[in-house]
Amino acid sequence: MTSDHAAASMTSDHAVDIDRHVRVYITVFVALMVLTVVTVAVSYLDLSIPMAVTVALLIATVKGSLVACYFMHLISEKKLIHAVLILTAAFFVALLLLPVLTVSDSFGIDG
Repeated sequence: MTSDHAAASMTSDHAVDIDRHVRVYITVFVALMVLTVVTVAVSYLDLSIPMAVTVALLIATVKGSLVACYFMHLISEKKLIHAVLILTAAFFVALLLLPVLTVSDSFGIDG
């Protein structure tokens, strides 16, 4: 009878753990839906183009972080994984900025 009690206890603990994970996933899903509604609402605001792009990128960054952290399980990864991700993001930003930083402003200069 003792082993039956232990098995029932482990099953109960496992069910509670699954319920907790499902609750987190549902919360993240609701947050993503709210942020989607916020994105659509912001698109109707009369913002300048740079401000609209900045707000859209900010919301997209938050949404992407939620997906990466919870659905891709990166929130519980080790520091090495975080360092690799940060290094990759830094190289990505550097590649995006490379054309902007290398353009010379020689247009319209006489001589």
